[in-house]
Amino acid sequence: MTETAKLTNASPETVRLKALDLAHHMHPFADHQELVAEGGTRVITRAEGVYLYDSEGERLLDGMGGLWCVNIGYGRKELAEVAAKQMNELPYYNTFFKTTMPSTVELAAEIATIAPNNLNRVFFANSGSEANDTNIRLARLYWIRAGKPSKKAIISRQYAYHGTSIGSGSLTGLTSMHDIPGQPMADVYHAPAPFWWSEGRGQTPEEHCAAALAGLEKTIETVGADNIAAFIGEPVQGAGGVITPPENYWARVQEICKKHDILLIADEVICGFGRTGKWFGSQTFDIKPDIITIAKGMSSGYMPISASVFGDKIASVLMDKPGRMNHGYTYSGHPVASAVALENIRILKRERIVERVGEDTGPYFQQKLRELLDHPLVGEVRGVGLMAAVELTRDKKNRTPITPVSSLATPVRNLCFQTGLTTRAVRDSLVFSPPLIISRQEIDWLVDRLRKNLNTFV
Repeated sequence: MTETAKLTNASPETVRLKALDLAHHMHPFADHQELVAEGGTRVITRAEGVYLYDSEGERLLDGMGGLWCVNIGYGRKELAEVAAKQMNELPYYNTFFKTTMPSTVELAAEIATIAPNNLNRVFFANSGSEANDTNIRLARLYWIRAGKPSKKAIISRQYAYHGTSIGSGSLTGLTSMHDIPGQPMADVYHAPAPFWWSEGRGQTPEEHCAAALAGLEKTIETVGADNIAAFIGEPVQGAGGVITPPENYWARVQEICKKHDILLIADEVICGFGRTGKWFGSQTFDIKPDIITIAKGMSSGYMPISASVFGDKIASVLMDKPGRMNHGYTYSGHPVASAVALENIRILKRERIVERVGEDTGPYFQQKLRELLDHPLVGEVRGVGLMAAVELTRDKKNRTPITPVSSLATPVRNLCFQTGLTTRAVRDSLVFSPPLIISRQEIDWLVDRLRKNLNTFV
């Protein structure tokens, strides 16, 4: 059924909301005229567990966990209760005036107990984009105060996703994001990503990994190690297509960074808080970062909150000596967001959700999706834990790209939405990151629904 047909048959309240949305709301990453032509957006009104419900009462299994973030699932009353309690006690104050709040302090201390590589200092923000902007400032200011002010360049990677602001959007390695003047900003460079399916035709996976690492070293040589402040990378490149690193890739990246005295920033916005089967992707791939970016699963999306987390190496220069960092946000360490995030982490611990992903549902999810490799349209399945990409192709042997890009993945994605399953099309792939509480039975349904929908396009 088309969106136009749905609008015609919809309830008066749905029609009213759709009309208001088209008249007044500008959506992210959307062509507004396309929304108009389709009769408007779908109105999501409630959710429970792994399921969403729209204004017409139709149910969808949320295969994306919101936007990679609803880790403990929908409808957790504990989070609503702590939010209400905090709202009644102290709905807001700031951390600018030599002040703090109990929930902010407790959350910072809790993060210090679970963060990888003994990272124990926390600077709060509200989104991954803001936290990565913070990281640019942290890295550059660190080197200024360490007596090496020329070290200001940041190396990211192709297909990387680090946000959409001017700073974080510059770090992002998707060229579609660089569609305005000044993007990417100066002193940001993008090294090759280890994306064998797309970039490694004619190479074995091992050969392509070596080529990607050689590309990183070439980028460092071109820019000059004395000019580079940091390398930033997602343990698994999520929004770029769930690009899972080859064996030994991260070990070599760390060797290269150490050799050239370059800070290592692990963007854990998607991978953090259990998505890969450990608390952080850095633990899954044995990464020892100097800074990590966290957001999304930190509060399971229930409240906007993020942070940059770093350890004694950075703190010894920026915190343990006189001098201030002229940086901050009105809502840094917001007491309600902090209280919700703290309770979210406690639930993850109390219910052993992270361990269940690592030991049970994560491996099962990967196994079931890989059963789709016998399908004529599935060329590759990539992923770890409860994040994955199903790469579509009409030419498995040569991995010839589908043209135009997304002309298969997007229609499949649309059919999935129409038949009760949310997913996301990224070029020629469908990506998934369901809530971490998803059951084996729900995984079975997800994979079966996907197979049936793929059959429509054979």
